[in-house]
Amino acid sequence: MPLLATDYTPPFLFKNRHFNTIYSSLFRRIEPVSFKRKRIETLDDDFLDIDFIENGSKKIVILCHGLEGSSGSKYIQATAKLLSKNGYSIAAMNYRFCSGEINRQLITYHSGKTDDLHAVINYVLPHYESVYLVGFSLGGNLILKYNGDGLFNLSSKVKASVAISVPVDLKGSSVALQRHENTLYNWRFLRTLSKKMHLKHKQFPGDLEIKSLKLIKNLTDFDEYFTSKINGFKDAQDYYFKASSKQFIPNILKPTLLINAMDDPFLSESCFPVSEAKKNSNFNLMIPHYGGHVGFISKGDFYWSEHQILNFLNSY
Repeated sequence: MPLLATDYTPPFLFKNRHFNTIYSSLFRRIEPVSFKRKRIETLDDDFLDIDFIENGSKKIVILCHGLEGSSGSKYIQATAKLLSKNGYSIAAMNYRFCSGEINRQLITYHSGKTDDLHAVINYVLPHYESVYLVGFSLGGNLILKYNGDGLFNLSSKVKASVAISVPVDLKGSSVALQRHENTLYNWRFLRTLSKKMHLKHKQFPGDLEIKSLKLIKNLTDFDEYFTSKINGFKDAQDYYFKASSKQFIPNILKPTLLINAMDDPFLSESCFPVSEAKKNSNFNLMIPHYGGHVGFISKGDFYWSEHQILNFLNSY
């Protein structure tokens, strides 16, 4: 039964889930990583900017960030640094319109857009013997879905995956995020997402109307009026149903680890796939009592979750 025990116990202050979540995002100090950026052209005449650490290793880890993150996110920088010090090359994705430059097409990134991940995997495959996938939050949903949805043939070079703080049930998570305690998180996400929609409107004035921005009070509203419509879904609920990775966990055939903290403010009860873990020997689940959302703060240069990522990848 791949329900793994956990020994994570944070310092006293960080037993508060919001402290654990906010500190790692706003106050953590990480010396910037020296990435080498490469641009990948996509089949729909768009591009993805990928930041690499190439150190001669034949093993590479593709890092997938969360909502409104980038290769500059502190959890990406820290994970890249730890893994590269331990014998892995790195390819840190920047999703469409997350690299600092507006993309050519109207469509955006979203929780289920596995075709862009597949493009990055295909780009690195000829140059490496082993490929690993690591995703955080939205990026974690992306790699879990990629592993199980059957839309693409997974190369034998893809060895293992790790997902951290993942809303595997997007509908449940959308409800959890509407709680009053999560107002600050909603505000931060909507601020940057709204700015991007204004820029997209200038780019595609005839295809994107932004009057609906006045109606948006939370991320569910944004997904209803923008994410779903731009990316070909009927509405937010259709998007949540089709993009949620939970339904694909039973089909995962590669060694995979999911770490979701019980106190994660972004997650609903439905985001802890215990029964799925019990039925799939390839899918491993850790549910620490503490950790917040992409937090898992611990003493030292690297956090507890980052060491778990390294340990799991080293096993394969």
